[in-house]
Amino acid sequence: MANIFEKIKELEKLSSFSKHDSLVQGVINAIDDKILVQNDTLPSVNTMIRETHFSRETIMKAYRELVSRGIIQSKNRLGYFVSGGSTSQTLNVALLMYNLDSFEEQFYRNFRNTLGKSVELQVFFHHGNIEIFETILQRIKGHFGMYVVAPIPHPRSKAMLESIPRNKFLMFDRYEPIDGEFNHITQEFEQSSFNVFAELAEEIRQFDEFVFFHSPDSLDPKEITSAFKKFLKKYRIRGRIVREFVPGSIQKGKVYFTLDNFLMWEILKECNAKKLKPGKDIGLLSHNDEPSKEFAGITTYSADFSQMGKLAAQAILKKEKIRLTLPTELARRKSL
Repeated sequence: MANIFEKIKELEKLSSFSKHDSLVQGVINAIDDKILVQNDTLPSVNTMIRETHFSRETIMKAYRELVSRGIIQSKNRLGYFVSGGSTSQTLNVALLMYNLDSFEEQFYRNFRNTLGKSVELQVFFHHGNIEIFETILQRIKGHFGMYVVAPIPHPRSKAMLESIPRNKFLMFDRYEPIDGEFNHITQEFEQSSFNVFAELAEEIRQFDEFVFFHSPDSLDPKEITSAFKKFLKKYRIRGRIVREFVPGSIQKGKVYFTLDNFLMWEILKECNAKKLKPGKDIGLLSHNDEPSKEFAGITTYSADFSQMGKLAAQAILKKEKIRLTLPTELARRKSL
């Protein structure tokens, strides 16, 4: 029986595991490693108290969860027994996203399709609101086998994310640092944005000014603003950040850059009304590629959200470690 306790104590060392998580996962690991096999008796509650120093309530709660998941069974006055030699069961995944913008839909579709029909998936949206983010995490915590989360850059995010057991957590889209090692498949904004601007420097120089539409109150990554300012200074290019788009303000001889898809289409509509040709009279650069932008000939730069979705799902299915920053690709088209 000592080996079961060793499995539990291994997990106790992980700051992300509660005592409850350590006990539940420790028993599961003991079964997966054939330390316990079908019909084996688990340690009694009193033995567990003595060996782990956990409270009776913690041990009873963990045993009840294992029973509810069909991993162990309780026999009156005889104790707890391993139900079978396998701990495999339907995997329930919680996917917490910003919203279902078109590029995030690419992630979702590939994530959903790669997981397959045997995996239960529930999707939640926090819309970049830290209060909604916290409420959702509190409500779903402990009810899923895996939590796939697009985090919010906020001082309160770290503690919330660290409350999720590492073996049930995968961060995607934006990277937010938390203590210890954890699974993530994310993108990088500052250096990649600067590199793209630098690669397009000669095209940008053909115009009078580089204009970045960005509101400080938006969800736009702040790192892109830093990259934009650094690029203007290093390459001595005239440019500015405009907080809000004013209809009728689009002018010939400018390069316009936006992360807002709605605003991008507004710029194109205004160009059409003023008979300004993108790529000749004005330049247009957008972040996050998608089929509609390719069709419209918009120059973009983006991580591959389709690949992000596939790789995230594969890591979950194979129970593999993944710590990956996806490269950012520039798609040159006629708008710049």
